[in-house]
Parts: sequence; structure tokens; C-alpha cells
Amino acid sequence: MKNKIKNDPYAALKYPEFRFFVLAQFLFTVSILIQEIVISYYLYEITNDPLSLGLVGLFEAVPFISLALFGGYFADKYQKKKIYLSSFFVVLLVTVILMVFMGDNSILHLDRAHQPWVIYLGVLIFGIARGFYNPAWSSLKPFLVKPEHYSNSASWSAQFWQVGRIAGPVIGGFLYAYIGLMNSLWVVLVLLVATIFFASQIAKKPVEAMTKTNIFESLREGLTFVKSNKILYYSIVLDMFSVLFGGVIAILPVYAKDILHVGVEGLGVMRAAPGIGAVLTMLGTAYYPPTNKAWRNMLLGVAGFGVATLVFAVSENFIVSCIALFLTGAFDSISVVVRSTILQILPPDNMRGRVSSVNGIFVSTSNELGAFESGVAAKLLGPVNSVVFGGVMTLVVVGYIYSKSKELFGVKLIKEIST
Repeated sequence: MKNKIKNDPYAALKYPEFRFFVLAQFLFTVSILIQEIVISYYLYEITNDPLSLGLVGLFEAVPFISLALFGGYFADKYQKKKIYLSSFFVVLLVTVILMVFMGDNSILHLDRAHQPWVIYLGVLIFGIARGFYNPAWSSLKPFLVKPEHYSNSASWSAQFWQVGRIAGPVIGGFLYAYIGLMNSLWVVLVLLVATIFFASQIAKKPVEAMTKTNIFESLREGLTFVKSNKILYYSIVLDMFSVLFGGVIAILPVYAKDILHVGVEGLGVMRAAPGIGAVLTMLGTAYYPPTNKAWRNMLLGVAGFGVATLVFAVSENFIVSCIALFLTGAFDSISVVVRSTILQILPPDNMRGRVSSVNGIFVSTSNELGAFESGVAAKLLGPVNSVVFGGVMTLVVVGYIYSKSKELFGVKLIKEIST
């Protein structure tokens, strides 16, 4: 007799701690993206240089990539709750630093020539905190639901994250336009306090003994595990290179201000468009999981992401640009659900932090170093040519990975569960 709850699209949401998890994740995502929107637009206003936007990604990526493996080790060896709560508090302190030094009404006002360095310092500290909270927080999900609900929890977790990605930029754009930089940061501060409160409601989880006692042997064990599982390894590599080249988020302020001429409100809408596409697609994945033919669906999703990126690159119409961004999120969400499910199914409990940190390094390489690549390419090639280049490279990467991974088309991630 089949277990009926496995077909329940709301199964994961019936776990109280999972609800606290997705609520905290939603609030954190909203707060960080409000801060990102207002700070990035302000930074471009005072510098008028796309490279400054790329440097934000670099200052976040370097500490995160340097520390993420160690963060994964600590997440496996020590209590996850202490790690992520401490890290969230550090992120809150970053907002306080920005409030103290940034804007015309700040407590210790700096002239605009020096304010970019305050932003870079804040982003650097955020990257350090992320190196620890990301593996601890991401590896928490499998402890909150039963194994038969991993795919469902991956869909809902991704949906709440994507809703945050929609709300944060839109709210940030309008907050900046109507109440200014400093008041927008006050909103961020309140949301971060709420994040810490809801995250603290999740109980401590047991810490499994690790097979390796030496830290460097333990880190190597996590890397070896990822490399030895082809579908995990190729899914991470595919996502990394596609977003590394094809991501356009970092230079959206340039498009909003100089190409489409829609200002910070338009920036907020454009920044939210991928999230809207993603969350609508993920609502469908709760009912029709893309894990049945996982590898085929992942390759098609990333290819669609590349095509939509090319449409955005050449568009001079705000509506068409938003539709293209909407489609990048819709296609990307397919790979997010597949990869999240893989990350919950394959690693044993005593390696989840390290495997999550390896994934986090690849994701950061694609997002933050991709932002730096976008800034440099926009500086050298111009913003439009840089995005065209990125879309083409995404399709090249899909073709290459396809040629190397044909045996993965027969892999089934979720087997039928019976009782």
C-alpha cells in the first residue's frame, strides 16, 4: 500500500520547524536584497562606474570561498544552531556599520569619495559570515523533514527563497526612491532582528561523529564525495559556469540608469522579475517534481536560461527586458530544485555541512565572481556586449556538459515509496 502523504504537495509545511526555517529564510532574503538594491544603486550613483558593482561581488566572494570549506567542517563537527545564529548577528552588525558611515545623515558621515570603501568593507564582513552560516543553514534542511519529503521540502524552501527574491528588490527600489538610504537600512535592521528570532525557534540538532578527525582530511573527504558522484558534481559545475557567464544581476543598475532609463524603481522591478518567474515555476514543481527525468530537465533549464539572457541583452524595451528576466528565473528554478534534491538525498548526515560548503563555493563562484566578471566585462566590452557574451558562453557550457554526461539521463532521484 502506498504512503498517501508522499503525494501531498504541502507535506513539508506540516513540520513546525520547517515552517520556522522557511520563514526565517524568507525574511533574511528580503532584508539582504533590500540592502543590496539600495547600496548597489547608491554606489553606482556616486561612482558612475560598472566596475564598482563588480568589486562588490569580488569582496564578498573572496572571504566566502576561502572560508566555506572550513564553515562546512564546523557545521558537521559542532552545533549548527550556534553557528548560524552567530553569523546572522554579524550580518546585522554589517547593516549597523553601513548606517553609521553611509548617507548624508549618518552618524559618522564620510565624503562620497571614501564611502565605496565602507561598502566594500561591509561586503567583506558579510562574505566572512556567509562562509559559516551558509553551510550550517543549508545543511539543516534534511533534519527538519522525513526523507520521503526531501523533494517537497526542496521545492517549498526554494519557493520561499524566491518569494523573498521578488519582494526584496521591489521593496528596496521603492524604499530608496521614497524614504532614502538611511530609512531603508532601518527596515533592513528590523527584518534581520526578526530573522534571528524565528531561526532561534528551531531546536538544536544532533551532531554525528565524523570519520576523519584531522580538519584537512575531513575537508578532502567532502571534496572527494562530491567529485565521486557524477550527477552531483556535474549539476554543480553546470550551474556554476552558466551563472558565472550568464548572470546579469550585478549590472542591472547600469541597465536601469543608462540603457532603459527606468531609475531605481525600475531596477527593483527588474531585479524581482527572475524571482517571479522562479516562484511560479516552483509552484508547479511542488505538484510535478522535475526529478523524474532530472538530468534532462536540468540541461533544458540551463539552456533556456542562456537563451533568455540573450534576449535581455539586446532588448531596449523595459517590458521585453522584464519578460526575459522572468524567463531566466523560470528556467533557473528547475536546476535549483533538482540540485537541492540531490544535495538532500546523496550526502550522509555526518557530511552534509562539508558537501553543502562545496556546493556553496561553486554557487558563490558563479554569483559573486560572476558579478565581478560582469563588471569587468561591462567596463571592457560595454554592458550589452558583455551580456551577449555571457548568454553565448552559457549555451556552450550546456553543450559541453551534455556531451560528457549522457549516462546521467537514466538516473532517477526519487524512487516510489511504499509501505
